[in-house]
Amino acid sequence: MGKENLNFATMKIGPLFRAMFFPTLVGMLFTSLITVVDGIFVGRGVGANGIAAVNIVAPTFMVATGIGLMFGIGASVVASIRLASDNLKGARIVMTQGFVAACALALVMLIPMTAAPDGVLSLLGCSPELHANAVHYMLPLVPGIFFVMIQCIGMMLVRLDGSPRYAMWCQAVPAIVNIVLDYIMIFPMGMGVKGASVATSISCVLGGVMVLVYFLWFSNKLKFYRLSRSAKSIARMLRNIVYMVKIGLATFVTEVAMSVMMVTGNYMFMNRLGEQGVAAYSIACYLFPVVFSIANAVAQSAQPIISFNYGARKGRRVAAALKLALVTALACGVAVSAGLWAGAPWMVSMFLNPGQEAFDLAVKGLPIFATCSIFFAVNVTFIGYYQSIEHAATSITYTLLRGVVLMIPSFILMPDLLGNTGLWLAIPAAEALTTLIILFFFITGRNRPQIMKI
Repeated sequence: MGKENLNFATMKIGPLFRAMFFPTLVGMLFTSLITVVDGIFVGRGVGANGIAAVNIVAPTFMVATGIGLMFGIGASVVASIRLASDNLKGARIVMTQGFVAACALALVMLIPMTAAPDGVLSLLGCSPELHANAVHYMLPLVPGIFFVMIQCIGMMLVRLDGSPRYAMWCQAVPAIVNIVLDYIMIFPMGMGVKGASVATSISCVLGGVMVLVYFLWFSNKLKFYRLSRSAKSIARMLRNIVYMVKIGLATFVTEVAMSVMMVTGNYMFMNRLGEQGVAAYSIACYLFPVVFSIANAVAQSAQPIISFNYGARKGRRVAAALKLALVTALACGVAVSAGLWAGAPWMVSMFLNPGQEAFDLAVKGLPIFATCSIFFAVNVTFIGYYQSIEHAATSITYTLLRGVVLMIPSFILMPDLLGNTGLWLAIPAAEALTTLIILFFFITGRNRPQIMKI
């Protein structure tokens, strides 16, 4: 089951990080393939309006992913510190509480999507022309959203349990299943966007079940723990949940910020370029999960190493892990940016046929958009670092800065200054400004914890 006996306290940082990073990267890339393949098959099987409709609904899925990752990060950080103190029971209790809280929030989120889909789509900026396809995509996605939360929280804890390769398979297997089902349901069965949604939902259920199977029967240390129902235990659980939310909130805000990016971009592109503009922007949104997955793989690989050694008060190991993570993030960001820049026409052709207005808009805009990759990778790594050392306020501040505070004004102001090019430059500008701010405060030592000064 991928038990690798990784020792976060004594193993050299370089080999330890590599043992975490490569399986995590592969798993994250497979997960991002779900979004990309959905876009390719919908674009080829339904057309530009199908892609635009899926992009309208996508923020709901990203919010669900954010909730799962929020509790995954929060539970993993707290459990890491308790494991560093040899408190195995405490780590198991925290893990179980994280799963319970995420599942409860999932149910709350799914009620309006099921009961009032038209209202939800209206809030997401859906136009009448896209409404039918958007409804067909959203409703079958509901069961998948519940299980994707389980999958997301489980990934972080499976890695903490010392099984990054199993975590990789929990992402790779559902992705492969999704690709196969996508093709069957969209083309031979002719189900259109509904088929893409059903395929995604089935793959998410599979990923969630694989996580549950691991913790029920195959885990090393972390297992589900029977929670007490006494008033004292419930009060303690609520405190733990609040603290997990505090630690992991930046990750949730990152996912919400991606949703804000999509919704704000949809509005701005629709306003200036119509449905074809939204379809072109959708190509960037389909490819952005690849950018996110690579950057997030760096942050998630470093997180248990940093959290454990932070809990053990080993400042030099924390500093070494951060340095290696930043170098890796920078290299990955440059590689991704260059790849998107050079391969823009080929990548867009996977989604749309040449000759369409949306195709031409995307080919021109994607290389500009691609410049965000370098800054995004560095920002996510720093945010993950501050989460790992329990500096929740700092991580949330930087996440809001890059995802809301700077991004929304960029989308509003830059098109007026630079025309349609400004639409594509809005996100890179927000990420670059955030990187400069983070580096200023880190280099001057204002956000550096005492343990890093040892």
